[in-house]
Amino acid sequence: MSDAPNRRRVLECMGWAGTGLVWTMAGGVANSVTLDAAQAATKPKTKPFTFLQVSDSHIGFTKDPNPDARATFREAVAKIQAMPVKPDFIIHTGDITQLSKDQEFDDADQILKDAGLTVFHVPGEHDMLDEGNGKAYLDRYGKGSMGDGWYAFDHNGVHFIGLINVKQLKAGGMGHFGDDQLAWLKKDLAGRSASTPIVVFTHVPMWTVYEQWGWGTDDAAQALAMLARFGSVTVLNGHIHQVLTKTEGHVAFHTARSTAFPQPAPGSAPSPGPMKVPAGALRDTLGVRTVTYAPGTGTLAVVDAKLA
Repeated sequence: MSDAPNRRRVLECMGWAGTGLVWTMAGGVANSVTLDAAQAATKPKTKPFTFLQVSDSHIGFTKDPNPDARATFREAVAKIQAMPVKPDFIIHTGDITQLSKDQEFDDADQILKDAGLTVFHVPGEHDMLDEGNGKAYLDRYGKGSMGDGWYAFDHNGVHFIGLINVKQLKAGGMGHFGDDQLAWLKKDLAGRSASTPIVVFTHVPMWTVYEQWGWGTDDAAQALAMLARFGSVTVLNGHIHQVLTKTEGHVAFHTARSTAFPQPAPGSAPSPGPMKVPAGALRDTLGVRTVTYAPGTGTLAVVDAKLA
């Protein structure tokens, strides 16, 4: 008995549903997927892009070795404006201001505005000095964030996570995320493919650079355990005003220069703080960072540029 009528009914249903099929052969076995699924599978999920990191602008700082942190921040923005290919956005990894004053925040915003790019912020401890313990920061930059200001977003297939580790500083100045933020991070990462590139940005380092100076985050190990299954994780921070890098497994850590003043190398001085340098050498210690993502390369390319 011919099955032609049945085939016609199947084809009619497929036509009515707007369905098309793509057949593939593997090991002598034919498999089919819809045209929509086949097209989705061939579309690149990510594409190359560049973003920029600035940190520790300390607007309002007026002491040695930099009597005008606003001026050097303007120089940093001018460097961004002069880039032949503009980055997609800017990440500021905290200590926007020196004393959390409204005028300092205003000045920082006006200077960054000249870059003409979207800016994503996380706070430093100097942005938490107002009477509201960070309310001034959250009122400006916390829209849509969770808890003390943590949040995440996706860009061209890369997942970005802004974490806050300065709201609950521990004895000695060690950073701290806290249970609520870690619980949120666990939910945020759940269900994401291990092949998703992750960029975490926060203020205090997530690896212990120098515990005696509080240059680390005491509960970072819990966050890093959640990130361990991902094949590409880049962690960006400020706070220590110098470039240090470290790699553990698939996690690459990068600290950044300030645009205001340098700090001494870990343990090389009695305490951290502004480090005096000759006037002509100041801009050799300040800078900005570009980060480029290219699909298939695994790690992100990080390039630091001095203001000099």
